[in-house]
Formats: sequence, C-alpha cells, structure tokens
Amino acid sequence: MSRPIRTAVAVVVVALSAAFTAPVAAETGSAAPGSPRGAAAAIDAGGDHACLLLDDGGVRCWGENWAGQLGLGDTEDRGDEGDELGDDLPAVDLGTAGPVVAVTTGGVHTCALFADGGVRCWGKNQFGQLGLGDSDHRGDGPGELGDALPAVDLGTDRTATAVVGGAYHTCALLDDGSVRCWGANNHGQLGLGDTDARGDGPGEMGSDLPAVDLGAGRTATALAAGVAHTCAVLDDGSVRCWGLNHAGQLGVGETDTRGDDPGEMAALPIADLGTGRTAVAVTAGLAHTCALLDDGTVRCWGDGTNGQLGLGSTDDRGNEAGEMGEALPAVDLGAGRTALAVTAGIF
Repeated sequence: MSRPIRTAVAVVVVALSAAFTAPVAAETGSAAPGSPRGAAAAIDAGGDHACLLLDDGGVRCWGENWAGQLGLGDTEDRGDEGDELGDDLPAVDLGTAGPVVAVTTGGVHTCALFADGGVRCWGKNQFGQLGLGDSDHRGDGPGELGDALPAVDLGTDRTATAVVGGAYHTCALLDDGSVRCWGANNHGQLGLGDTDARGDGPGEMGSDLPAVDLGAGRTATALAAGVAHTCAVLDDGSVRCWGLNHAGQLGVGETDTRGDDPGEMAALPIADLGTGRTAVAVTAGLAHTCALLDDGTVRCWGDGTNGQLGLGSTDDRGNEAGEMGEALPAVDLGAGRTALAVTAGIF
C-alpha cells in the first residue's frame, strides 16, 4: 500500500475551496485601486498566488503573476517587495459586472463568481481554462479586464452558484444542480468520457459543453478540483470523483482513471464514507481528497506520502479494495473536536 515518493503530476499547489467560497453579502461594486480596504470575506490560494474577497465585493490578489493571474493588467509579481501590499495593491478591475461573491484560484488562473451568477476568469489559458473559446491569456496586458473581459458562457439561462479551479481546469456548479467543466482534460478531469480539452476553441462552451453525468437523477451541491481530478458532493450526500487516480484519490478502491473513456461516468462508483455517513463538503489536493462529513469528522484518501491524510502514516488509502468505509479512520482532530471546514494543498 505504501510506496516511494513519486514524481509530482504538476508542481503546483491547488488549494480549493468549494466549502469556503459561499456567497457573502455585498452591497457595493468593486473598490477602486487605492481605496480603503474592507473586511475580508474569503481567501483562496492557487499555485503561486492568492486572492482575497473583501466584504465590498472587491478582489485583490498577490504572488506570482507571469500569466496575469493577479488580474492587474501586467506580469509583475506582487508581495515580494516592499510597498506592494496594503494600500499599494490595486484591486482587480471587475468593470460594471457587479460585486463578486466568491473567488477561486487554480494553478495559474483565477475565477470570480458574481452576484448575478456570472463567472469571469483571468490568467493562464493554455488549455481553455478561462472558458472563452480560445487559448489567449487574460490579465497580463492592459485593457483585458473590466468590461473587456467576457463572462463564461454557461449555457442558455444558466447561472453558477459555485466555481472551483484545478491546476489547468475549471468547474462550475450551476443553478439547476448540474456541473460543467472546461480546460485541460488529459486525465478525464472534465468528466466527459474523453480526453479532449474544452474551452480552447470556438463552439465548445455554452450549450455545446455537455454537463457532467452525475448519475440518474443526481445533482451536485458542492465541488472540488484537484490538479487533475474533480469531486462533487451530490444531493444525497454521496461523493463521486473522476479524473486521475494513480494514488486512489477517487476513493473507489483501485487506481483506474475515470472519465477519460466513454461509459465511465454513468457507472461512476461513489466513495464509501462509512455506514450512515454523508458529506457536506469536499476538497482536493494534488493526489488526495478530503471530505467533511455530516458528523463533523474528516476523512481523507489518496496519496499519503507526506502524511497529508492525517492518519499517522505515509500509506495511501483508497487505492486498494477494503480501504474505504469503516476501514478508513477519521482524522484525529483532538478530544471532543469536530471540523467546520477543510481545505487541501499540494501535499
């Protein structure tokens, strides 16, 4: 079950926060650069950058910026020198689209969910992870943000209630409980039964982008995106994951990748969380996944090389039969303690 440290799939931290980017009250539009800061409403960390959502609906980002992921119209890093933070850090130009209610950071891109259910993304776009029908980066040059930045086409009359960013892909939970994903798909992380990228060419978004098959009659309530896998909490509290599975990060008792071939999604197994247990949130790292359960416990599976599963060992879990369910211990949070939220980094 345990094995040597493997070569990383991608050298990127993906801290994903389906449970931490819930809409918050916002009464005003995004603040102008240099305006007084409000209180923090949420924060999310990507590969080498982080973004803060303020209570006024504004967004400010810092860290690495070579592809414009900070949304400042240039490629200069922020926060690595004096006088770059605080009042010297400009807000992202969000235009007249209205306040942002959630922000998510991928490997080298950032997406914002607006109060009207629209989604706009900026930064690296090599695989179409910005969902704009091309592979041009956005935010790395002047005049690319604000009202010049198109909203992602989610389909006729569809709006988003949550958005999550993986290393090179993005997924949105829509108002009807369906899930649509775009960007890199080399391991089936888009859940479409193939390995074709979506969103990097015309005619691939909107009504042309299929929804993920979550199972007959099932809808999603929360999402998480890892480097190359994606998980959803469904309306019955079950968890289904698809994409890369080399360490058991899908939680199905073996290491076969799911979602990269036809017919795999309709028959996608659920992760066994234990007798009577359901999930309220899920988060995904490089090659591991953690779920916050209905009783406040946390269970993690996948790559355990660095102890990221919280089980006092470096063994993987979920990559072999008989390792999930009652056989998977909950993380020891301390006597009498339960969790309110959980998030995963690269290791």
